Amino acid sequence: MAQQRRVQLSTQRPTSTVYVLGTELSLDVRGSAPKDAVAFHVQGTPGVKLYVVHDTQSVKLPSSVGRWPLTAGTEVLLAMDALSKDVGDEKVRISYFGEAGGVPVARAMLYLTCVEVSLDADTGRSGAVSRTLLDKATWTWGPDGHGAILLVNCDRDDPKAEMPDNRDTAIRSYTDLKDMSQMVLRTRGPRTIFAGHRLLLHVDFGNADKVGVFYGGNSVALEEYKHVLGGSKLVYAVKPSRHQEESIFYVEGLAFPDVGFSGLVEFHVTLLESPEKGFLETPIFTDTVVFRVAPWIMTPNTAAPLEVFVCSVDDNEDFVAAVGAMAEKAKCPLTVCPLPENRQDRWIQDEVEFGYVQAPHKTFPVVFDSPRDRGLKDFPVKSILGPDFGYVARQAPEGASSLDSFGNLEVSPPVTVRGKEYPLGRILIGSSFPRFGGRRMAKAVKDFLVAQQVQAPVELFSDWLHVGHVDEFLSFVPAPDRKGFRLLLASPSACYQLLKEKQEEGFGEAAMFEGLEKVPKPTINEILANEGLRKFNNYVQ
Repeated sequence: MAQQRRVQLSTQRPTSTVYVLGTELSLDVRGSAPKDAVAFHVQGTPGVKLYVVHDTQSVKLPSSVGRWPLTAGTEVLLAMDALSKDVGDEKVRISYFGEAGGVPVARAMLYLTCVEVSLDADTGRSGAVSRTLLDKATWTWGPDGHGAILLVNCDRDDPKAEMPDNRDTAIRSYTDLKDMSQMVLRTRGPRTIFAGHRLLLHVDFGNADKVGVFYGGNSVALEEYKHVLGGSKLVYAVKPSRHQEESIFYVEGLAFPDVGFSGLVEFHVTLLESPEKGFLETPIFTDTVVFRVAPWIMTPNTAAPLEVFVCSVDDNEDFVAAVGAMAEKAKCPLTVCPLPENRQDRWIQDEVEFGYVQAPHKTFPVVFDSPRDRGLKDFPVKSILGPDFGYVARQAPEGASSLDSFGNLEVSPPVTVRGKEYPLGRILIGSSFPRFGGRRMAKAVKDFLVAQQVQAPVELFSDWLHVGHVDEFLSFVPAPDRKGFRLLLASPSACYQLLKEKQEEGFGEAAMFEGLEKVPKPTINEILANEGLRKFNNYVQ
């Protein structure tokens, strides 16, 4: 439905107003009528479409009815299809008549200037901003959905910078601009109109700290790009160029969806009509476009590897060499985190999880840093964060437990469950039974994962384990049939069956953990004879 605005008329002097393409004006024909007037006649120049609404019927003019009664239900609506070439080049005249008819008792003149004001983004998700018939103020998910997408600008394109790009208000490189989404303000029509009216670009207070907007005017020089909106800046007065009809703004996300932030952000442009002295400006048109901040998406281990990370510590030289040989065979780059950087912390799987963000114009990986913060705590920022490699973290103010390590964070391959599709899979996290005293993943981490929406997390009981990570008892592997993968689950029952077979084959005195120091070394016979251990494993199974 078109935006409608009511215009007051006067029989004392001509009225001038701006008509914005795509809207509708309602003329206050009764408010300006003389006391003795009982009917009116309306006519306009060829560029104006006029309608009279009378007795709930809309009649397009001209019509066979010459005069319309000034009754409560009568209304005049107008629209225009073509931009004005000059200010006030289209007109509407209202003639008022008394009981006697004949000569009009008064006339009201309205001068119209048609302009276009449009705020656009890549709502069609094609990778480029274009005019569209899609509803810019709504956002829908899926391949058939619509709505513009923002990336959290959480990489660090300038290696000399001390922080990710979403924590500053400067543009340091053209690659930084490429991470942002374009938002285009179009202003067409007589340029003098825009000199006499103000255009305000504004963002809602509640979301201002989630976005940043940059504008370089007509320049392409980096130093000309200024931070104009976001944070404490809620409004920016745009001054359209006399020579260009488009003003291009660059928008970055500053925060991922989370508790209290759905990820949706609305931007508005409002055209204000300058009043007479002493009066407030009047908003005569507002256009809105909505963006969604792209979620952090976790990648399953069944996907093809792009890079392998491994820690080198005092006693794992053979392991690092074996991983390196496998990476070379897979033609995959290997990054070794050396001892000075990992500080004897080999558990890189527990410190970080890899995912990505994606918009039609750009995709880049993002490392999620866990709150465990042991020897590897500085590695993600120092050695992973960089150009087109983003960083996000969550802390556990209540204190991190083992369940906050990211060995306790997995994701399934794409899957359909009872007819419901999860094209990006489902996140799996370990937790305790809902009972007092059990360990749980930190609220901040779990809330973050849930807020991304696209990989709805499933909680599994893992607190029975000493460490308590889901990756200790499950893993996904590719498969050529059925769902395209298999879920491998650790099985205590299968282990007992194997130990029983080995006992029967004469290996009952074989000991566990040979070669390790300071740990018990039970034999197969001792394990099978331990009834307490068997009962616990039956419970676990």
